[in-house]
Amino acid sequence: IPTAERMGLIHSIDLLVVDKTIDFLAEFPNMSNISVSINLSSAAFQNKTLLPVIKEKLDLTWVDPRRITFEITETAAVNNFKQTSIMIEKIRALGCKFALDDFGAGFCSFNYLKAFPVDYVKIDGQFIQNLVNNETDQVLVKSMVEIAKKLGKKTIAEFIETPETIEKLRELGINFGQGYVF
Repeated sequence: IPTAERMGLIHSIDLLVVDKTIDFLAEFPNMSNISVSINLSSAAFQNKTLLPVIKEKLDLTWVDPRRITFEITETAAVNNFKQTSIMIEKIRALGCKFALDDFGAGFCSFNYLKAFPVDYVKIDGQFIQNLVNNETDQVLVKSMVEIAKKLGKKTIAEFIETPETIEKLRELGINFGQGYVF
């Protein structure tokens, strides 16, 4: 990705991933439970063609936009806060969802969580990997879950590697998880 960014190819990659992913979803009926998450590069929100491409592709394929969640890392989101926030709102207006990825890895996380119009908060794996044996991580994850819940956002834990971690996350109120254990 850093090479693609330096070479000016990252916009093309973002658009190709969006195009191919929506085509993939179009192969399944809209009543299907299949949904996808698409990671966007930090440069995606500077690309004026992103929104029209998403809209046109959804119109052409009749894919239910609620089946698509776009992910943006916390650090990428804050690079150009205003433009990113505006673009997120416009894409959400199409019916798509957004996740703030790697939440907790940057500074001022809670301020950005409050300000960004996202549907999901993905809690960074650094808080999850030793969760079962680390009380500090448990306290931090529990507080992130409670804050996200109060703000009307769902939580996703990253880097889940054991069934014990799944059980601990359930106790703490995490909504969804991802990791090698699945």
